[in-house]
Amino acid sequence: MPASNAWTRRSAAAVGLTAATLAAGLTGCAAEPDPDTVTVLNSATDTAEHEANQDFFDRCAEPLGLRVEQISVPADQVASKALRMASSDSLTDILELDGSELPQFAETDGLRPIGEVGVETEGLSDSSVSLGSFEDTQYGVARSVNSLALIYNTELLAEAGLEPPTTWDELRTAAAELTRGDTYGMAFSASPDADGVYQFLPFFWSAGGDESRLAEGEGGASALALWKELVDSGSASRSVVNWNQQDVNDQFVSGRAAMMINGPWQVPVLDAQDDVDWAVASIPVPEAGVDPLPPIGGTVMTVPKNDDRERERNAGRVLNCLNSRENQLAWGERVNNVPTRAEAAAAYREQNPKLAPFADLVETARSRTAVVGTRWPVVGDALAGAFQSVLTGRSSPEDALRNAQRQAGEDG
Repeated sequence: MPASNAWTRRSAAAVGLTAATLAAGLTGCAAEPDPDTVTVLNSATDTAEHEANQDFFDRCAEPLGLRVEQISVPADQVASKALRMASSDSLTDILELDGSELPQFAETDGLRPIGEVGVETEGLSDSSVSLGSFEDTQYGVARSVNSLALIYNTELLAEAGLEPPTTWDELRTAAAELTRGDTYGMAFSASPDADGVYQFLPFFWSAGGDESRLAEGEGGASALALWKELVDSGSASRSVVNWNQQDVNDQFVSGRAAMMINGPWQVPVLDAQDDVDWAVASIPVPEAGVDPLPPIGGTVMTVPKNDDRERERNAGRVLNCLNSRENQLAWGERVNNVPTRAEAAAAYREQNPKLAPFADLVETARSRTAVVGTRWPVVGDALAGAFQSVLTGRSSPEDALRNAQRQAGEDG
């Protein structure tokens, strides 16, 4: 799924304008804009999603005597659209970005720190603050977030007398025992792009992998070895190197996988089918007692700098309302994402017990850009090359990570 999607990293070309050009352009909206209209650029192109957004915008804007107008483009075009609008001095009052893109924009000094436009950030989860921050300054606020978990076929595990695995050793054993006939024990995405990298990170990070020093330590290599073992043993299909996250869900729903790594954006499809009873558990970790460290995903709403400070304040007022406890909870339930305010997240967990593991996981989740900032795109590409090379038998885990470190640069 898109931006509420775990991760839609746009291409480097999409943010290929120079920082100077962007910074010069991120300073205003269209000529003579309506003072009572707050404009938003987002990726809500799906009719239902667009209408859901508008419902929440309206409930927040109308009491303020404002209206909100959405400009929605496909998720992979938001960054390039924003840059074109910035260059013509017509950028919207609110810019909704995938969290992994925020550093590319914040680095230009074209975004207003979110606190300066009156957005209250107290009570937000640490992981969501990290998602919206660059160099210790918060530029974006996420009203809900998502991550990854282990989703399993309850009937198949019960038939095998198994509980959901919690450690890598248990995962190996369970995946092997659940592999029968046309059904693999485990499914995950190892595609050479955003989906695959997003799914590799929980294993890489929980084993101690460091995205700023890809070849250092044993954590990264052990995570690659685990994936390779699952594939080589036949517990996972060799086709994982081609599967995106939707493909993984298709395998699970069709009964060709007993367990999968996936996110809450798959819940509508899972709920709509009657063939597979499913449940959610935490992602297995290298050994008992280790916290799972999945990536945090979602979008953040930012406020581009504007010479008209009243427009910035109006944007901040709308964002404050969207991020109230009540509105975060209502939005999270509508899109199956976890609210970022602690009180709203607790209520979400209580009201949605089937999805509670996602709420637990986002508490330890990490932002992909927290350590490497604007270098994340090249680091992510290097990681993708590493697991693709290992799973297709071209490299050992250690060699693959050394190559990845070289690809990412001397600091990566």
